[in-house]
Formats: sequence, structure tokens, C-alpha cells
Amino acid sequence: MEKIIKPTSGWAMLLLFFLVLGAGIALLALRQIPLGIVLIIVDLFFIAPGFIAIEPNNGRVLNLFGTYIGTIRESGFFYTNPFYAKKKVSLRAVTLDVPTLKVNDKQGNPIMIGAVVMYRVQDTFKATFDVENYPEFVKIQSEAAIRKLAGLYSYDNLEDETAVATLRTSSDEVNHQLAHEISERLQIAGIQVIEARINNLAYSTEIAGAMLQRQQATAIVAARSKIVEGAVGMVEMALEQLSRKNIVDLDEEKKAAMVSNLLVVLCGDRNAQPIVNTGTLHH
Repeated sequence: MEKIIKPTSGWAMLLLFFLVLGAGIALLALRQIPLGIVLIIVDLFFIAPGFIAIEPNNGRVLNLFGTYIGTIRESGFFYTNPFYAKKKVSLRAVTLDVPTLKVNDKQGNPIMIGAVVMYRVQDTFKATFDVENYPEFVKIQSEAAIRKLAGLYSYDNLEDETAVATLRTSSDEVNHQLAHEISERLQIAGIQVIEARINNLAYSTEIAGAMLQRQQATAIVAARSKIVEGAVGMVEMALEQLSRKNIVDLDEEKKAAMVSNLLVVLCGDRNAQPIVNTGTLHH
């Protein structure tokens, strides 16, 4: 468990450092060589190592002969026990761009998926002592979380029409689930996940062409259905108007011919070429 400590200001000890150093040099000048050398050695090897300067959003983990002493999270110039081992730990937010991975979705289709993870160290003790190398640990666990997430969702609704959420259409839900999955995996390392989101999503190259054709075919069928639905409505409206206003009296055979002609015109891909019939409907 992380333990926060407040170190002593280093400015008073810095003054002592220069006083002892000055005294040692003075003794050397007065030919008190042994005593001068002792003071300089004490100053350089027993006082100087205790100084520590910490930048904003950085910390130092202090360790004395294998025993965890605590963590300094304040920024400034401090003095600590010169025998402490000091390890620098960044407390800044870090953005990890997870390389695009080739995985299988819920339907077993190979897809390419990548993500961006923003995190920071929350517990310096866990990040330092519970894992070997926490940046590498974050990278590996993020990739594992992405692989698991891809297996929980279909890429889209083409393969699974009953799917409520898919990787392509439910980005908010997928990103929330990804952040939750990564957070659980990184708890052991004392890492806080700020944000995680999918930034690259596509079918794998070996099936991309086939899936594109399938998507285009689905879109064409949907568009055709709308056209037919609209055409039927227009024909129905035309017959109703003709009947109500008594413009022309049509029997069932004539109605069928008219409906057929109107549907051909309304549903055709090309512009209609109107033909004026100056004779009877039977010629």
C-alpha cells in the first residue's frame, strides 16, 4: 500500500553542504590534509546523496535496504536520508496507442482492431513492487482486453441481425466496456484508466472485399424495398383518385395493365419514355 511522506526542505542542508565543503577546502589550504579530505569525503558521499529535486507530476519511491519507506508526491527541492534508494515514477497521464490487432469477432470473422488507452499511476507502491515493468504490463493487458472485447461483440448486424450492440454501431457501449475491462486488469499494478476507446476497426483484408459486396447488396435490397413500397402507394393513390373523380372507368383487366405500367415506370432504373395511346386500351 502506498504511503505518502513529507520530506524536509533541502535548502538548509544545501547551506550545510557548502559550509562543510568550504571547511574542507580551507583545511587543505592550511595543510591539514587528512582532516580536510575527511570533511570533503563526508560532504560528497554522505551529505550530497540526500538531495532530491522533484518536478511537478512526478514522484519518488524511497527504499532503504529492501524496505519500502514511502513515496514523495510533492514537487520541490528536498533532503532525505542519503542511504535511501530513490526511484522516479511519473504521475502524469500517459497515452498508449495499442497497435492494430488481428482478432476474431463474436461470429468468428477476422477483423482488425486498435485502441487508445489513457492512464496514470495511482498507487506508486503497486506500480513499483507488484509488477516488473508497469508500462509494458499496461500494453500487454490492454491488448488482452481488446482481444476479449472483440469476442463479445459482432462486427456489425450483417452476420447477427438480432445483435443489440455491435463493434461498429455501439461505440459508446464498447468503449465503456473496454475501459472497464482494462481497469480490472490493471488494478494489481495500481494504474488508473482515464479513458479507453477503439480508434481503428475494419474487416481483415482476406474478407474485406466479400463483406463490402455483402454490405452493398444489403443496401441495394433495402433501397429497392423503399422504392417498391413508395411505388405501390403512388399507384394506390392514383387508382383511388381516378375512381373518386370518375375520370375514367376501369375494369379489373385495365386496372391490372395500368398498375403494371406504373410499377415498371416507378421502379425502373432508367428514365421513363412516355407513350401516348390515341386508340383504345386494347390496341
